[in-house]
Amino acid sequence: MVKWIIRVLPFLYMALIWVLSSMPADAVVELPDLAVDRFLKESMHLIEFGILYVLLVLAALTVFKLTPGVNILLAVLACFYGILDEIHQSFVPYRSATVIDAVKDITGVLVCWYLISRALFYGKFKKLANFLGFFNKAN
Repeated sequence: MVKWIIRVLPFLYMALIWVLSSMPADAVVELPDLAVDRFLKESMHLIEFGILYVLLVLAALTVFKLTPGVNILLAVLACFYGILDEIHQSFVPYRSATVIDAVKDITGVLVCWYLISRALFYGKFKKLANFLGFFNKAN
């Protein structure tokens, strides 16, 4: 049961991203200080799609042993979804889409990809490797 929840989480998260990016930027939360509000929302680009990539990795680990090639494919998928989300936002009133936002989305994925690939394939970040190994043993 837990394996199936982990496998579905990336798709639920993708749906959440899509729904939230279909709304005006202040529809869910608007902080009183506009500068802080903007900073936090812009910072979300750096982690939002990194989280998606991590969820894709965890889901993949419940099915098979991750290889470097599949790891790169999952990172590319997360990056592609970030770009797709920016294109989607360009059609939503009161939202904007910029190349800088797409770069931030991709940067978040690349940071997570670096950490996970070093943990899984290069023996670095032992705690992260052990955490990821927990999901791999769930087979």
